[in-house]
Amino acid sequence: MEKTTQGDLAAGLVVFLVALPLCLGIALASGAPLFAGVIAGMVGGIVVGLLSGSPISVSGPAAGLAVIVASSIQTLGSFPLFLLAVSLAGVIQIGFAMLSFGRVANYVPNSVIKGMLAAIGIVIILKQIPHGLGRDKDYEGDFTFLENAKDNTLTDILNAIISYNGEAVLICAVGLAILLAWERKEVQRFRVAKLIPASLAVVIVGTLLNEIFRAFFPNFHLSDPEHLVVLPAAADLGAFFKQFTLPDFAGFTDQRVYLAAATIAVVGSLETLLSIEAADKIDPYKRITSTNVELVAQGIGNFLSGLIGGLPITSVVVRTSANVYAGGSTKLATITHGILLLVAVSLVPGLLNRIPLAALAAILMMIGYKLAKIDLFRQMYRSGWDQFLPFIVTVVAIVFTDLLKGVLVGFAVGIFFVVRANHHQAVTLVSQENYFLMRLNKDATFVHKAMIKSLLRSIPNGSTLIIDGTKALYVDHDIAEVVSEFRQSAYFRKITVETKNFDHKLRAGVVIGAAH
Repeated sequence: MEKTTQGDLAAGLVVFLVALPLCLGIALASGAPLFAGVIAGMVGGIVVGLLSGSPISVSGPAAGLAVIVASSIQTLGSFPLFLLAVSLAGVIQIGFAMLSFGRVANYVPNSVIKGMLAAIGIVIILKQIPHGLGRDKDYEGDFTFLENAKDNTLTDILNAIISYNGEAVLICAVGLAILLAWERKEVQRFRVAKLIPASLAVVIVGTLLNEIFRAFFPNFHLSDPEHLVVLPAAADLGAFFKQFTLPDFAGFTDQRVYLAAATIAVVGSLETLLSIEAADKIDPYKRITSTNVELVAQGIGNFLSGLIGGLPITSVVVRTSANVYAGGSTKLATITHGILLLVAVSLVPGLLNRIPLAALAAILMMIGYKLAKIDLFRQMYRSGWDQFLPFIVTVVAIVFTDLLKGVLVGFAVGIFFVVRANHHQAVTLVSQENYFLMRLNKDATFVHKAMIKSLLRSIPNGSTLIIDGTKALYVDHDIAEVVSEFRQSAYFRKITVETKNFDHKLRAGVVIGAAH
């Protein structure tokens, strides 16, 4: 128990270090106050962490909602009015849970979920390379391929290589070396390696290196705020509380508020459901999360976040992955990260503002590597094309678009293989001399319509056909009509049609043509 608690506290600290710049970056990209991102992180950690059905999922502001947030603030004309939409989105999410909307996640193929995890790992690495080289033009937490009208992920890396910053490269390289060395048995023998998480060591060493550079090499250190964590610092306790913003409740009569709320609820719920499925996949204990319970937790979290001035919240794969790979196994890690966010912004913002983004880039690159290991690609390839193709299509689509678009593309490919498999397994046709037996091996639905029609067309004139529906519990309207039409045409082809355990399973209201 003591070991689990220590591991969760250490993981909570690591997630806090990863989440802090992400919260600030997403708020910046959303056109919202920076403190709004921190509020969402605190609520996601403490409130959603307490209520969530997942022991390892970490929630907070999500990059996938940044564009929606920015456009909603612009459309509504004020941030307080937008906050009302966030709270209403939370209420809608609770309604989704009551309607069992959480079951949607169960229909996403495992190959697509694994592809999503691998793709996120690749995107994390690609997005952190510029930060590791000292180019911090793109905000932390951006996971879309197209960054603006001119740049994308690949051109950003190219520009970073051309204009690299030596101080940042050195700090990031030292950070990666620490992370790699920390896992070796030789290093783990030392007590300090067991007491301090590798990620914390990277932050401490990276920050100290930059401060040493500042003291002894005035022209060789990271001093520009764009290269460092930039946390809003309040002058006193009163100024701190003034950073919290209340919604504009007069907006209850504004239809635009409800449209924004519905958009946030739908997109946020989809991202959460996908992230929860991914979290269950990387959970070392393979626990299964109730998706409807998670929607309730997210709904309450968004309701409260909107009430006190925060951005919308979803479960986030990046933070969840950081939690798992740092050793988090219970809700304590998630809650700890939320509490640390609260303590940091209220007590030590100046200290945190000395952390180089290059040090955090090293941590995130390692997380990305663990999500997208080569072994995963080999494993999926060995599983066959019906698993590998949806997997690799999802990876490519997410890397070159964004999370939701990529998953939808992968889902479409996955469904194609599911339908094809059903075609092969649903119906069999065997024959002996002039007698044919068509057996339905499972429920017959419209997806089997083309195959059944093709098999019926192949029956020679003058034959006897037996249709056996013993193994089918249900036969839908489309299949009933196909059989009905064949029975009517069979008279002219001198085909005798008999059925076994079939007619009584047809949907009511379908007229079955009698054999003549």
